[in-house]
Amino acid sequence: MPTRARARRSRLRTGLSAAVLTAAALGGLLQPAQAAGDPGPGDGRQRHDKRLQRQLDGLVAQEDGPPGAIAMLTRGDRTEVYTAGVGDIATGRPPHPDDHMRIASIAKAFSGAVALRLVDQGVLSLDDTIGERLPGQPEAWHAVTLRQLLQHTSGLPDYSADPGFLEILTADPRHVFDPRTLLDFVADEPLRFVPGSLYEYSNSDNIAVALMAEAVTDRRYEDLLKELVYRPLGLRRTSLPLGYRLPQPYLHGYDVQPPAEPEDISEAVGASGVWASGGIVSTPRELGTFIRAYGGPTLLSAQTRKEQLTFRPGDSSEPAGPGTNAAGLAIFQYTTRCGVLYGHTGNFPGYTQLAATTPDGTRSLTFSINTQTSKGNKPALLARLRTVQENFACALLKEH
Repeated sequence: MPTRARARRSRLRTGLSAAVLTAAALGGLLQPAQAAGDPGPGDGRQRHDKRLQRQLDGLVAQEDGPPGAIAMLTRGDRTEVYTAGVGDIATGRPPHPDDHMRIASIAKAFSGAVALRLVDQGVLSLDDTIGERLPGQPEAWHAVTLRQLLQHTSGLPDYSADPGFLEILTADPRHVFDPRTLLDFVADEPLRFVPGSLYEYSNSDNIAVALMAEAVTDRRYEDLLKELVYRPLGLRRTSLPLGYRLPQPYLHGYDVQPPAEPEDISEAVGASGVWASGGIVSTPRELGTFIRAYGGPTLLSAQTRKEQLTFRPGDSSEPAGPGTNAAGLAIFQYTTRCGVLYGHTGNFPGYTQLAATTPDGTRSLTFSINTQTSKGNKPALLARLRTVQENFACALLKEH
């Protein structure tokens, strides 16, 4: 019989493997559902939709559901905050808009923001190739363009599915990788398809994007994030750590596998193995600020935004967002029954995320749960989650 500690390690490693392979990122203890938490100073409180609250409560009440959830609907300077369950099982504290959390593959939208702002500055071009900007990468990859990397049509093999990478990560989930050498795990592999001919969501794409940004600026990617994204948008609680620690306070992430008790894995995994593809830490409030700017018209020039919003129908983020999905450049179009949103999703051990905005950038929805779900990990929970997300999207889109 395995010991309890070994069983937990086995559960975590299994979850990590599934996360890396399918996430492109990398309830006995449940408390009663909470009313919406205080959104903090500066938010205009609105009367809550009881139907939406019941749906959020229902997600938390599912046997395999998250211990907690938080959704923020922002319309101009008015914000509605919905919470259910807990952000920390140990204390019973509900989720809060200023809780730090792993935003998983929404980090890809941040790398898109860096690259596209450099395009606006004339430092990069969407037609620049790996061969031109990263000549040290495998020659077989040299024809791949920045545009193809941003739209996941590059054909680059996904380093996060490489057996060597997985072996290191599962042996030590807190292992500190050199993020600038992550592509070395698949350097001996050919492209998976002719660039531009197919769509395949891949962590490798956004690592290459960050490396190209570094190559043309001679600046660290972390510094480019600060200069081109955080500071212009006033993001003070958003960062790209390489370690496993989360800034306080944080939304705790859990491995939920009934009948076992939920296991807190918030700091079980280091971020260096996902870096520009999934390592950013932010808060629900700042995620809304970011997506309104990036998906709206304020961050990029009209010409670059037109390229950003050229979508491939049917191609989705991981996990899929609400409604019908289509892939742009580091952004996705979600066509719901009530209208269109632009955004990105993500999942990582302990977290599943959605950030979306109206095309005019005046309204946003952020939706965070503190357990992982994807098409390869609890697909039934994901289906329920997407239904609730679409209902929140409809509430956001209706006239007020």
